[in-house]
Amino acid sequence: MEIDLGLTGKTVIVTGGGSNIGRGIVLTFAREGSNIVNAEMDEKQGQKTVDDANALGGQAILVKTDVTDWNSVQAMVKKTWERFGKIDVLVNNVGMARQRPFVEKTRKECEKEISLNYWSVINCTRAVIDYMIERRYGKIINISSGAGRVGVENTAIYSATKGAVISFSKALARELGRYGININAVCPGWVVPESSQDVGEGSFWRQGLDFYTPEVLRKIAKASPLGRLGSAQDIANTVVFLASDCASYITGQTISVDGGVTMV
Repeated sequence: MEIDLGLTGKTVIVTGGGSNIGRGIVLTFAREGSNIVNAEMDEKQGQKTVDDANALGGQAILVKTDVTDWNSVQAMVKKTWERFGKIDVLVNNVGMARQRPFVEKTRKECEKEISLNYWSVINCTRAVIDYMIERRYGKIINISSGAGRVGVENTAIYSATKGAVISFSKALARELGRYGININAVCPGWVVPESSQDVGEGSFWRQGLDFYTPEVLRKIAKASPLGRLGSAQDIANTVVFLASDCASYITGQTISVDGGVTMV
């Protein structure tokens, strides 16, 4: 039995919608008939996702966006409003992790992770929130990580920023609930792209694909009570549900989609 999520014609902004999880989210909204803005720096990969989304029945456009730059984010939101006349959903998906001991990381590397993982969320949320308050309606889904809930070795900065995203989501959910705005965080587990076609040339995942040998993937899968890796579709299903009015009474929550690896 299919459930009508009521997302046809809704306008959705997805940051970093060109690769892996972001791509899966864009394509899933497209199947629901949504209007989608793919806010992506990688124009080639971003456009590929947009083309695929339109073929599935969505109305998707690419807006090249540096989510760490306030002016770039404002310009993206303005284009969204001009094209679709409303903003219903924001998915803050952009993020990155560089696994390395904290003592070996340079300040520049730390600042880059903080900007991409946390400032991007602040920038994009602030840019859309006035529109949502005025309409007294909106859904914001922030992609965090299990690392933000429990901490992961060799990802101190990443874990810290993802923890910040969770706290930000909770605090803002309390502030904005009176305006009919739902804000939740989703924490994916290990989601490895199925192929290099699912990631852009500059993506850190493209480099990582060589590391994820079948043996490594088997070990990662065994860490899950369900005994398997996650997929971009697993994450997208949860995001799309939270973006729908089926989840209208859910806000301020942190939902792990990781096969049971993180149970907190």
